[in-house]
Amino acid sequence: MKISETTGQVDLSEKGLNQGQLISLDRRLFMKFNAFSGRIDEKEIIKKCSEINGVIYRDINDPNGIGLLILSEDPAEFIKINQEVLSLPPFSDLQHKHEFDMLGRTYSIGYENDLEEVLINKPKNKIKDPNFKWCVWYPLRREKKFYVLPADKQKKILGEHGNLAKRYGYAGLAVDIRLACHGLDKQDNDFVIGLLGPDLHPLSAVVQEMRQTEQTAHYLESLGPFFIGLKIWENIS
Repeated sequence: MKISETTGQVDLSEKGLNQGQLISLDRRLFMKFNAFSGRIDEKEIIKKCSEINGVIYRDINDPNGIGLLILSEDPAEFIKINQEVLSLPPFSDLQHKHEFDMLGRTYSIGYENDLEEVLINKPKNKIKDPNFKWCVWYPLRREKKFYVLPADKQKKILGEHGNLAKRYGYAGLAVDIRLACHGLDKQDNDFVIGLLGPDLHPLSAVVQEMRQTEQTAHYLESLGPFFIGLKIWENIS
């Protein structure tokens, strides 16, 4: 965020760098996750979601459970879907598992050289990749003392997670989706994380390795709950 000293206007566009020049883009992708349980007719669920930009997962921990991830650049679309899809059969006949409600937005770090790719295209491509059929979605909340650490210290701490993600990504074992949810989460979480991959074990291994990082060991207040699912349908444009 940048505030002009001359006009007082607030610039909330996402920032990056391209060949040393500051670039900006006032676009971001919102993602909303909901989970349901009940006498689920998957064919009817999929039919009802035919015009939604999203993904349906089968819940590994609930024999009658599914997860629905919806994507949109316009958060008003979620209100429309609530009214026209989720409040009507077959969804209205199901139990809404509120503990898995998650809402977040893509964001830039400040050094990216292609903001549209980072904020819009890359997250979509990860989610719709046919090889990434397994998912682990969860929220996290940092301890507030993290935010008052010196910038260099924060960068070093976050670099551990970045290097971990790169190792698993280069190996084709797991990719991550990171969404900011400040002020968007009813439990005051800071981020929504999606781990995606061709197999479930590497996603568990990522979380296990994270336990050894300084951020998780010293500056995380909470993780979870964790939704673990297998993709059964997608419609992402």
